[in-house]
Amino acid sequence: MSRTVERILGAHPFLAGLSPETATLVAGCARLATFEPGELLTAEGAPADTLLLIHVGRVAVEAHRPAGGDLWIETVGPGHLVGLSWAAPPFRWQFDARALEPVSAVAVDVRRLRAELGRHPDIGFALLDRMTERLVDRLQATRLRLLDLHDLGHDAAR
Repeated sequence: MSRTVERILGAHPFLAGLSPETATLVAGCARLATFEPGELLTAEGAPADTLLLIHVGRVAVEAHRPAGGDLWIETVGPGHLVGLSWAAPPFRWQFDARALEPVSAVAVDVRRLRAELGRHPDIGFALLDRMTERLVDRLQATRLRLLDLHDLGHDAAR
């Protein structure tokens, strides 16, 4: 584990206020990752094996439309998470996440993290509580985007 990863995790809002043991445990499962503009951080349907804590850059969260093309859900940046699908079966990405500009993130190997959390259920509960907040935020963003699209379609039909 590098000092850079430790420093970034120490300042990331996702871990703010949690015990030092939590940050140490997560850091032990993490590495620094970078992505170029246009590069996928996650691909819908692929195994969800990484949690990304965004440090620098912006990422578009997108869903595939049956009629083709991608549907923008939201844009996230520093201080946000990408890759919430690792937390529950079937452990497959539900969305694409694409770098809009150069992105630097802490990539957490969630297989290792899940094994560690099995040995430290108190830390697992604290992280799950934080993840639940982020999942609700993502669901709300998706809901609002769907309402916008519905309104656009409804206006076009008039």
